[in-house]
Amino acid sequence: MNQEGSITINDILDLAKTYLHEEKNIHLIEKAFLIAKEKHDGQMRKSGEPYVQHPLEVAYILTNLHAGPSTIAAGLLHDVLEDTDMTKEEMALEFNKDVAEIVDGVTKISKLKYMTKEKALAHNHEKLLLAMAKDIRVVLVKIADRLHNMRTIQFHEESKRKRISQETLDLYAPLAHRLGMYRIKAELEDLSFKAIEPEEYHKIASEITSRKAEREEDIEIMSSQIDELLKKHFITNYDIKGRIKNIYSIYKKIINKNKKLEDIYDLLALRIIVNTVEECYRVLGIIHSIWTPLPMRFKDYIAVPKPNMYQSLHTTVVGRAGKIYEIQIRTYEMDKVAEIGIAAHWAYKENAGYSPEKEQLEITNKLKWYKDLTTYVENSDHEDPLDSIIEDIFSANVYVFSPRGDVYDFPAGSMPLDFAYRIHSDIGNKTIGAIVNGKIVPLSYKLKTGDVIEIKTSNTCAGPTNAWIKLAKTSHARTKIKGFINKKQRDEIVARGSEEFNTVAKSLGYNPTNLDEKTITTFFSKYNFKTPEDLLWCIGKGELSALAAMNRILGLTDTKLDNETALKQYSESSSNTRKQVVHNGYGIIVEGLDRAKIKLGNCCQPVYGDEIAGYISKGNGIIVHRLSCPNIDKNGSERFINIYWDKESHGKVFDTTLKVSAFDRKNLLADIINILNTCNVTIASVTLNKNRNGECIVKFKLQVANLIDLNNTILNLNKMSEIYDIERIFK
Repeated sequence: MNQEGSITINDILDLAKTYLHEEKNIHLIEKAFLIAKEKHDGQMRKSGEPYVQHPLEVAYILTNLHAGPSTIAAGLLHDVLEDTDMTKEEMALEFNKDVAEIVDGVTKISKLKYMTKEKALAHNHEKLLLAMAKDIRVVLVKIADRLHNMRTIQFHEESKRKRISQETLDLYAPLAHRLGMYRIKAELEDLSFKAIEPEEYHKIASEITSRKAEREEDIEIMSSQIDELLKKHFITNYDIKGRIKNIYSIYKKIINKNKKLEDIYDLLALRIIVNTVEECYRVLGIIHSIWTPLPMRFKDYIAVPKPNMYQSLHTTVVGRAGKIYEIQIRTYEMDKVAEIGIAAHWAYKENAGYSPEKEQLEITNKLKWYKDLTTYVENSDHEDPLDSIIEDIFSANVYVFSPRGDVYDFPAGSMPLDFAYRIHSDIGNKTIGAIVNGKIVPLSYKLKTGDVIEIKTSNTCAGPTNAWIKLAKTSHARTKIKGFINKKQRDEIVARGSEEFNTVAKSLGYNPTNLDEKTITTFFSKYNFKTPEDLLWCIGKGELSALAAMNRILGLTDTKLDNETALKQYSESSSNTRKQVVHNGYGIIVEGLDRAKIKLGNCCQPVYGDEIAGYISKGNGIIVHRLSCPNIDKNGSERFINIYWDKESHGKVFDTTLKVSAFDRKNLLADIINILNTCNVTIASVTLNKNRNGECIVKFKLQVANLIDLNNTILNLNKMSEIYDIERIFK
């Protein structure tokens, strides 16, 4: 370090040389520093330091994690692509493709615009995790970058300090935690908490400091007693350390458990580090033989490691003078993993067989959730949103076993179907029951840590129903269930549409398979159908009649039609002199009536593109109904006449109401509205009703230009795993 305490390139090189022994690797780091210094020349930080000091600090953090030479070089260069004129291609030529790819990945993450947790958090999670799936070193560099930025956050104005700190709490600290990087996670949390709630931070810090001497004395006495016990039982080569939780975790316990600072057990905490797993359990027995353990406070993370590979024995005992001590017992290797997490496993190993791919493979094998993430990215069909993986990564705290002993982690409240779909979609779709700890349980059973679960399947199972959605907690399982149901329903609707279309085509003397391919392509383009399935779905759904579809297809050909077909097509032709376009803004054509008064039916709220019929009312002119409207049957068919939408006159927006049924959660309504705001609709009003079962019904009155926009809106909403039903309302 220099006199001011700032990191220098020599600090990085000296530390790197302790584990990097090939000269070419040291040279790569030196070269990266020289390029970074050149490219950032003249740039200054808010602190007044030369800008190059920031990448130096980032690289030093990475070197402390024993990162590889390409990762350290990328740390030195991580702002070069974004802030200077150097290109990715130039960087690859100057260094190697590996360095350029890492820096490019960091640059893409840096371009994320953090707005609010509701609007952007899931999106930013997605970007981070996708980058990590491709190369975890990208996120490693980004976490190191964020850590140094938080260390110098005081140089920003208050609003920016709080915004960056909140993003750090929401995004980077949880990710560091899931990677097992406790030391970095704790520092990120405390620095963020200090910036967001400075008064609360200093209050807790002050109380801890005021009791420091007393606490240190208690820990010293307890440590001495444990030391004597271990020597008495011939346990050698161990360390006993006093420890304290970081300030933010203490604050969370005070808030979440409504406790005072003096009531938090693990303010007095010890860590005992030994050589072997066997010694861990021996020490535990010795401790419990002398001091009384508190019920429900023992946790064995050695037998059941956390998803971030953390392993340790936790026990809480009543120590001297009735004081409460939390004691952790672990091996030296476990302690290393607990401090720097997965970095303890991916630490650069200098040998001829080293490759980034091997690093990725090692991490994949160590972290179950990371394997799920990479599998998602490799096999994604883009129907399963990444929030299913995000939920598992950031909220999982229940650990269960498969019959083979594999450990799976889930959010609290998860059920057997969540486990089934985590194993494989086919397993989930064929589930007929579950056995937990050797006993048959209902699919509504809530999984608990330590459960051994087995799924029973049958090839004759009918598959998921809407009721299954309420029997799943994770977005992953709900999305798979909805996907199966939607596909099954779509297949049935398409089959019905195909049957109707074929029947109509044959009745008009045409073989559907022999229709002119060019004509069909033109028809699809003109009416916004992407595939034949889309057309058949609209027919089967009742949104478009098979006869109307056939008329429109034949209207694009030079084929001479028979009288019946010509008459039907003639009635729809925009050049037909018998029709009258009613000049009321709706763009509706009425057969044989001049200047008829037209109103849209409030009962079914037709929009442009719906199949419609006109009802001749008494005194109110013609009321336009959707063909699927129940009032058509009630009012009697003799008063209905044929009416059509006029494509040339269309330009109005139409009112329609959607009823959305969903599982409630925080910010659900905001997320739905965010989706609607990206669609071609205008929200006129919203009503929300909740029930005691954690469900809600939201009614949206929308203004929409046509049926296509409305259907696209429904499709977009259906992608939300919490939504299990959407329907247009008939009043």
